[in-house]
Amino acid sequence: MLLERFYPDECAASAYGIDYGALWERGVRGLLFDIDNTLVPHGKPETEEAVALFSRLHAMGFETCLISNNQEPRVAPFAKAMETKYVYNAHKPSTKNYLASMELMGTDRSSTVFIGDQLFTDVYGAKRSGIYSILVKPIHPREEIQIVLKRYLERIVLHFYKKSLKKRGI
Repeated sequence: MLLERFYPDECAASAYGIDYGALWERGVRGLLFDIDNTLVPHGKPETEEAVALFSRLHAMGFETCLISNNQEPRVAPFAKAMETKYVYNAHKPSTKNYLASMELMGTDRSSTVFIGDQLFTDVYGAKRSGIYSILVKPIHPREEIQIVLKRYLERIVLHFYKKSLKKRGI
């Protein structure tokens, strides 16, 4: 089916509720994150919760990298606060910078997971790159108009995604 290219491998309520220990046990060593509405509300600076998450992930042994379509003035200070690598102006869903992010972390497709809140950029780009993807619910409902429009289309895709899970008994 045409829509399957947008289906995430997994869904989670939040980036803060993912079982990272289970990912580590599965052999995941690199975590790619979107920023806006994945880790913080759109356009907001880092939070104590985000800093604590990255600190915990690094202590567990994970490599991390932010991959964002935003420009460097937005991404660089956020990455500095997280003490992580980053790729800005990533042109997601293009695969180029997903691959560049893995190179920065020293991981490969089989040991990397992408975590983001948008199907048509985050998840689709991860799938095109051969990376396992986890779709999280957007943190905050206030978004730029172009994202609001994409959310309507995402609801349609998610409807069929959920139907496919039911068919498979998941």
